[in-house]
Amino acid sequence: MADRLLDSDLGVRWLPVADGDELQRTAYLRILDAAERAIRERGNFIIVLSGGNTPRGVYRMLRDAHADWASCNVYFGDERCVPAGKGERNSTMAADVWLAHVPIPKDRVHPIPGELGANAAALEYAATLRTVGDFDLVLLGLGEDGHTASLFPNHEWGSGPDAPDVLAIFDAPKPLPQRVSMSAARLSRAREVLFLIAGESKRDAISQWRSGANLPATAIQPNAGVDVLITSALLQHRA
Repeated sequence: MADRLLDSDLGVRWLPVADGDELQRTAYLRILDAAERAIRERGNFIIVLSGGNTPRGVYRMLRDAHADWASCNVYFGDERCVPAGKGERNSTMAADVWLAHVPIPKDRVHPIPGELGANAAALEYAATLRTVGDFDLVLLGLGEDGHTASLFPNHEWGSGPDAPDVLAIFDAPKPLPQRVSMSAARLSRAREVLFLIAGESKRDAISQWRSGANLPATAIQPNAGVDVLITSALLQHRA
């Protein structure tokens, strides 16, 4: 991995890697390290998963890892409101490439019940989270518009001190419009937050983030700051 870059005013550590393959390997190791440390220190590992294409390969690698799966609890940062098992769901992708292939007890995997519709699913997931403390690791991605989870520009992000843990979303600007997302405040209640970012389409959003623009991604502000694992080309200026 290349030397890290620090935007101290933003609480962000940029961790450039050579390419997508190295990003996946590095994320895989970071997840296993966080799990081992959490289980050793607290007897339990609480992770929040991201959807999208970037983490898919990481999840596939975890499928073959040796870990104390019985001590893991899995949550999801956001979900589309479609029936359970549909390919559009983040929980379906994670199950297909990883979770269904390792011995995580079923009662430790907590999908968002998007099939109930946004309002009911948000209320139910908030109840699920009510007894959950700080997450050990939150995985997030970045959209070309600066969104993360299902928190979009010019929409409610739930970043205030009284924000609910979970938001019902009805007008997402990307398919599908009805979604459920953890709020920025709840995603920030984490010991570690790791963004995984690759792809040329993210370049403008990265530039905006680094220049201090007000994006949904910047609303994720855990006490320890965030780490951004990113392909190094995205940090370079265009010729």
